[in-house]
Amino acid sequence: MKIDRVGDTDVRFRRNGAGSRAVVLVHGFLDDQHVWDGVIAELSSEDVETVQLDLAGLGERTEATGPFRLDRLVSEVIAVVDALNKPVVLVGQSMAAPIVELVAVARAERTLGLVLLAPIPLAGTHLPDETVGTFRALGGNPSAQRTLRQQLSTGLGEADLDRLTVVGCRVRTEVVSALVDCWDTGHPDGEKPSSYTGPVLVVRGADDGFVTAEVVVRGVLERFGDVETVTLDGSGHWPHVEQSSAVAALLDTFLTKTRPAGDTSRDVKSQQWTTAFAEKSADSFGKAFAEEVVLDATILTRPIEGRERVQQVMAAASGIYDALAFTHEATQGPRTYLEWKAAAFEGTHIEGVTILTKDEHGRIVRVAIHHRPLGATLRFSAELRDRLLGRIDPTHFHNGDR
Repeated sequence: MKIDRVGDTDVRFRRNGAGSRAVVLVHGFLDDQHVWDGVIAELSSEDVETVQLDLAGLGERTEATGPFRLDRLVSEVIAVVDALNKPVVLVGQSMAAPIVELVAVARAERTLGLVLLAPIPLAGTHLPDETVGTFRALGGNPSAQRTLRQQLSTGLGEADLDRLTVVGCRVRTEVVSALVDCWDTGHPDGEKPSSYTGPVLVVRGADDGFVTAEVVVRGVLERFGDVETVTLDGSGHWPHVEQSSAVAALLDTFLTKTRPAGDTSRDVKSQQWTTAFAEKSADSFGKAFAEEVVLDATILTRPIEGRERVQQVMAAASGIYDALAFTHEATQGPRTYLEWKAAAFEGTHIEGVTILTKDEHGRIVRVAIHHRPLGATLRFSAELRDRLLGRIDPTHFHNGDR
C-alpha cells in the first residue's frame, strides 16, 4: 500500500496492489475512504490496483476549505484518474454515483466501466424542504446520524454504526449542509440520457428506504444503454459495508466483463490462441491449428477431431463467454499451460486450465480444456450443444434435459 498526492494539493489517494487497470472507489455522504476496506479485502481479481480517496471535507480532509460543490468533487476525482494514467473502473456509492458518472463522461477513453451502489440520481433527489432540513441538521449530531443509518440499513453491525457515526460527526456543519445541496439539487445532465455509453452495473440494497427501486428505475437505469442491475437481500443503503463479500463478487464479475478485448495478464504472452478468443471467429482459431488437431475438454463426452470441426466448436464456445481473461502461463517442451478466468450466463464464474500441445512447426495438435465448477461446466456443455446443432453431433455434449 502507498499514498500518492495530486500535485501540491491536499488530494491524497491510497493505492493497493498493482495492475494494468485500476478500480477507483469513491465513498458517499458523511463517509470516508475506509468504507471500502471490506470489499477490497474480498476482491479476487488479479492484475487490478484498488484506489481510495477522501472527498473534500470528509474523512481525513475535514479541514479542507470550500467551496463544496459537485464540480469541485468531480474535478478532484478526475485528477486522481489522470494521475493513475491507466484504464479504470469507477465505483461510487450514494452521492458519489453522480460524481463518478461525470468523471466517466469526462474521461470516457479511460473508463472501462461504471459501478453505482445505492445511487442518488444525477438529476438530484429534490426532497421536500422539511426533509432536506433534517439532513442538513445531521452535522455534529451523533444521535441523529446513528439513527438515520439504522433506519436505512439492515446489515450494519454495532461496530460499523459506531465507526461511521464517529466519521460522520467529524464533518463540519457547513460542509454537511453544502453536500446535502449537492446531491439534492443534482446536475442538469441528469434530466437526459447519460453521455457515458460504456457498461454500467447498478447495485441497491433490498431494504434501502432512501434509494428505492422506483428511484433507481426512473432516475438511473432509464438513462443508460448498457446497464445491469442487482438487488442485494439483507442490505440497505450501504451494501458495500453490509454485504461486502457479495459486492466484491459482483465487482469481480464486472471486472472480468470489462477487461479490454484480448487483454491478458502480464504473465501471459499474446499469441494466436489468446487473440482468437478476443476475435471469437472460427478462422482465427483455425490459423493456430494443425489439420489433425484434437480437442478434449471437460465439457465434452468424447474428443472432437479435425481442424474444421474443432475451430467451429471453439468459435461457438468463445461466443458464450461474456468475458475471458488469461491469468498465468507456463511452458514445458511442446506444451503450454494457460490458466484463465471467465464470466458467462450474465454472472456465472468459470475458471480453468487449457493445455496446448504443438508440433515442430508451432501448430496446435491437441487442446485439453479443464473447466470448473461442475454446474457451470454442464450448463456450458448443454449451451454449446444447442449452438452447434446441425453442425456437430450433439452426443459430444451434455444432455441438459437429463
